[in-house]
Amino acid sequence: MPPPPRRTLAIDYGTRRIGLALSDATGTLATPLTTLTRRAGKRPPIARILGLARRHRVGRFVVGLPLDPDGGENSWTDEVRDFGRRLGDRSGLPVHYVDEEYSSAEAEARIRSIGLPRKRKEDKARIDAAAAAIILQDWLDARSLDAPPPVDERR
Repeated sequence: MPPPPRRTLAIDYGTRRIGLALSDATGTLATPLTTLTRRAGKRPPIARILGLARRHRVGRFVVGLPLDPDGGENSWTDEVRDFGRRLGDRSGLPVHYVDEEYSSAEAEARIRSIGLPRKRKEDKARIDAAAAAIILQDWLDARSLDAPPPVDERR
C-alpha cells in the first residue's frame, strides 16, 4: 500500500504569535490548525513546528511573506525569510513563500461574519490560524491552476 500524500503546513509568522494551518491529504483545502505563542526575546518555536509537521505528515511548508504594498521587501520580510531558511534547513523540506497581504484583515472579517463571540485573547489566536489558512488556500489554489505563486521566484 503506498504511503498517504504529504500535507502542507502554512505559517503566518508574527512577532507575538505564529498561526498555523494544514492542508487536507489531497492538497485541496486549507484548515486552521493552531496558534503558537512567541516569547519575547526568545527564538521562534521551530522545534514545536517541526513536531507538528511530523505528527501531521507534512511534506512542505508555505510561509506568508509580508511584502510592502508595492510588492517590495523590508526588514520584517528579511526576518521571515531567515525563519523560513532555518525551518527548511532543520526539516529538509521545501519552503515556499506567498504574499500574505491582508490575510489577517480578511481572517478577522470572516470570523466576525460568522458571529463568533469576542474574546480578546482567543480572537487573536483564532485570527492568526485563520490567516495561515488563507495564505495556504491561496497557495493551493494557485498550484492547482499550474500558476506558480509569484513570491516563490523572489529568492
